[in-house]
Amino acid sequence: MSTLLVTHPCCLEHDTGPAFPERPDRVRVVERTFESEIFQLLQREYAPELDYDALTRVHPEQYVEQIHKAVPAEGYFELADDVVMSPGTWEALSHSVGGTVVAVDDVMRRRCKNAFIAMRPPGHHAETARAMGFCFFNLAAIAARRAQSAHGAERVAIVDFDVHHGNGTQEIFWSDKSVLYASTHQFPLYPGTGAADERGAHDNIVNAPLAENAGSRVFREAMTEKILPRVRAFSPDLIVISAGFDAHRFDPIGGLHLEVADFTWITNELMEIAERTAKGAVVSVLEGGYDLIALSRCASAHVQTLMGA
Repeated sequence: MSTLLVTHPCCLEHDTGPAFPERPDRVRVVERTFESEIFQLLQREYAPELDYDALTRVHPEQYVEQIHKAVPAEGYFELADDVVMSPGTWEALSHSVGGTVVAVDDVMRRRCKNAFIAMRPPGHHAETARAMGFCFFNLAAIAARRAQSAHGAERVAIVDFDVHHGNGTQEIFWSDKSVLYASTHQFPLYPGTGAADERGAHDNIVNAPLAENAGSRVFREAMTEKILPRVRAFSPDLIVISAGFDAHRFDPIGGLHLEVADFTWITNELMEIAERTAKGAVVSVLEGGYDLIALSRCASAHVQTLMGA
């Protein structure tokens, strides 16, 4: 079995305007990266259209309809701070949800060994009924719920190494003991959540906040001492990765100063846990990463590791 890459050209049509950090070029550079010969063995699939049932297992119908109706016929519409819409936004969102569903289905049915969803906009700041921080729909949460509802997964672990805390994922699963949410992130930083004492209603939230300029050693210690032991003990049936690469030292938004090798390392660590508890089942969703060169290198290393290359 090979690694599945899920993409769709429509995510380039989510136009956020000039000089906006979360822009179409992010996916363009990632797609060009995967044209390299080293990725020839990737299993590739275009993301299908919206799976409404999967979406509304996370976000209520009223909220989904609010997002749909807000899409402008032309120009731009600012739905919230740092949440910009254009005429192509709904189609990008629709296929992002559809792509998440097909990735989970293929991994859980053992049609591929793991999957990377190279779509945008990102999702981990999206709460149950609130868009924020470039995010509308929480794809990591949709992946977890799909694994549970369609494939009988009893426990899903979501591991988030984006430089920003995934407040949306935390809010969605705060009272759900069947999902473990674990995050390393710069703190304090947007969105201001993610303190170590935010632990969820069932001790199912694990936050490892890191100071600015933390660097590789501190990041790996936090993962090794706080995050990975909890993921192992949880014994998940699926690991979902919120793969944000804005913790890289070149990123203009973050300040954790990680290296490409750190993303290779943590991907390997999570794959090893998945092999023991989940028959290798890993679904990775692209979150942040705003320096294009760093994003390309980190995504390349991440997917090569998923491939076992």
